[in-house]
This record gives sequence, structure tokens and C-alpha cells, in this order.
Amino acid sequence: MAKKNHYLTDEQLEYFMGRLLNWKAELLRGSEEVRTVLEEKNFEADPVDSASNITNQALELRTKDRARKLIKKIDKAISRIDDGTYGYCEETGEPIGLKRLEARPIATLCIEAQERHEKMERDYREDALE
Repeated sequence: MAKKNHYLTDEQLEYFMGRLLNWKAELLRGSEEVRTVLEEKNFEADPVDSASNITNQALELRTKDRARKLIKKIDKAISRIDDGTYGYCEETGEPIGLKRLEARPIATLCIEAQERHEKMERDYREDALE
């Protein structure tokens, strides 16, 4: 599905590559900070302090997991830039659009396809609740 005539210019692709690489670097730094904090945690003998520390640790682990998942999406976006498919909807093959890519550089779906997916998810959740 590689595109020869990309609607994004080389400068725009370089811009998005830079944004993605910077975003990934920030997430990796943050992930390293979380790891360091988790390693330095001392659990208190006091049950209230211990419970608070456990709650904080769980939150930090969830944050780290979100960052890990986001890094995977960033890596996939970088691969799409490399193979010439970046900026095209995975569902329709149509351009995603600059405004959407600017807002979410890891976007894989155009607005219309994303809205269809969200509607299907809402409908499925509503059906499951009935």
C-alpha cells in the first residue's frame, strides 16, 4: 500500500518525524524516571503510609504501561513514514489530513473512519449493557 505520490511534502514528513522522535524521547525519559522512583520506594511499617505507597506505585505502573503502548504507536508511525504510507487512512486509503495529524501524529484513521469505529464501540457497549 506504499504511496508514490505522497500528499505530504518532504518537509512535512520531516516535521512529523521530528515530532514523533521528540515525543518518544520524552516518554522514554519519563519512563526511566518512573522506574527510578519505583526502585527507590521504601515501604513504611505504618499501614496507612504503606497503602498510600502501594496506590502511588500502581498509578506509576499504569502511567509507565500507557507510555509503553504509546511508544509502540509512535514506532509504527515512524515505520509508516519510512515506507511511504504515513498520513493515509488504514481503512479507506484516503489522506488523513494535516489538521488531524497535527493534533494526533500517530493517527491511523481519517476522521470519518475514526467516527465509525467510535460509533461501533458505543453501540457495542450499549448492546452489552442491555
